[in-house]
Amino acid sequence: MPVPQKPMPKPSSDIRPQINAFDVAMIVISLVIGVGIFRTPAIVARQAGSPELFFGAWVVGGLVSLLGAFVFAEIGSRHHFPGGFYKLISTAFHPMYAFMINWALVLTYGAGMAGVALLGCEYLNPLLPEWLHNQRGIQGTAALTLFCFYVINMLGIRAGSRTQNLLSGSKIVMMLVLCLGVFYPAATTDTAVVAEVPATTNWFTAFGASLIAVFFSYGGYQNTLNFGADIKDPVRNTPRGIFIGMFTVLGLYLVLNYTYYRALGFEGLRNSNLIAADLARVVFGPWGEVFFSLAIFLSVLGFVNAMMLSIPRVYYAMADDQILPAIFKRVNSRTQTQEFTLTFLAATSIGSLWFLDTFEKIVNYVMSIDSIAIASAAATLFVFRARAGKDDLHRGFKMWGYPWLPGFFVLFLLVVAVNVIITDPGSALIGWLLFLGGGPLYWVLRRGK
Repeated sequence: MPVPQKPMPKPSSDIRPQINAFDVAMIVISLVIGVGIFRTPAIVARQAGSPELFFGAWVVGGLVSLLGAFVFAEIGSRHHFPGGFYKLISTAFHPMYAFMINWALVLTYGAGMAGVALLGCEYLNPLLPEWLHNQRGIQGTAALTLFCFYVINMLGIRAGSRTQNLLSGSKIVMMLVLCLGVFYPAATTDTAVVAEVPATTNWFTAFGASLIAVFFSYGGYQNTLNFGADIKDPVRNTPRGIFIGMFTVLGLYLVLNYTYYRALGFEGLRNSNLIAADLARVVFGPWGEVFFSLAIFLSVLGFVNAMMLSIPRVYYAMADDQILPAIFKRVNSRTQTQEFTLTFLAATSIGSLWFLDTFEKIVNYVMSIDSIAIASAAATLFVFRARAGKDDLHRGFKMWGYPWLPGFFVLFLLVVAVNVIITDPGSALIGWLLFLGGGPLYWVLRRGK
């Protein structure tokens, strides 16, 4: 007998669908391939301690992420409205829990966007005039980058998605060219490397720690749900876009990681900070390092633009629930842009440039809450299927292996969240304080209404 239905929110008439399946795929690619794959392989190698655990983490992480893509493809096919990530959790569980998660995520993603821009400018600024080579110069270039994409997205959702397609296409080309390094003669400096996990750490702990950075690199596809109201024919186009994007990412990641290993050797891999530049220098010479430094900066631009497209729709959903002021919901009827919200996001992202720490800290800070958020959003599938009952009217994509495969995906994410606490309790504490602080803030905002 079906569980009593809680009504789903109706799509808002303020937003007109303008994004097709190809646009969704390009958004997925740019949300996933930010700057992580050009930095996290070295982090994973250091955590893993051996080539076997290193490649095992990327393969397992990729397969689990594909499971997640299937889960979110069904959810996105079933329910499509602005700020879908927030609305899903709010409708399936409770608005306060949804607010707590998204309150932390919005701050985390805004800071993460600024951190990615900062790292991209570390690649770019050495190619600029010398007076920009210092930390202030890098921060200034990152702030200017964020401001430029703020202006582009103020022109409208369609202008932003067209820019996204161009940047995502260039990113794919760049990664394919880097993958040519797979034909480079194999490094011979560390052929004797075997499992080098510290004696105080067993292989299971090392593997779990490796997965934190791996999932950071694969994450982002779930944010396509925030475009639910912007996608044309979402029942078909949401799954198609997610599948095309994630299979492309998985193939590129596995080949590129093998290329890093083959060209640099495992020791060179785990001792590198700007690993893509090191690979380009080894394979193509000094000019290749310059060219790919510019190309990686373009990759960063794609991530920044995708986040500026995605995050405002979360604010929209929270304002639609009357938790945030109504001005966060205001959409320009001509450009389909949330002008106040986009301005607020750009201001907080640029402001956070002055408070960021290392990239590794950002990874753990983001993953401390992101894993719980993704697991919670994925778990809504169980609620919605239960409410639909045996007479489920949904005729779009349905996840295979239900309920076992979605359950495994949710459990795996919870394990990653625990690993963040064990590996970096300081960064995890900041994320959890933000999350728990959202509870009292929710009641204050509700009381204000």
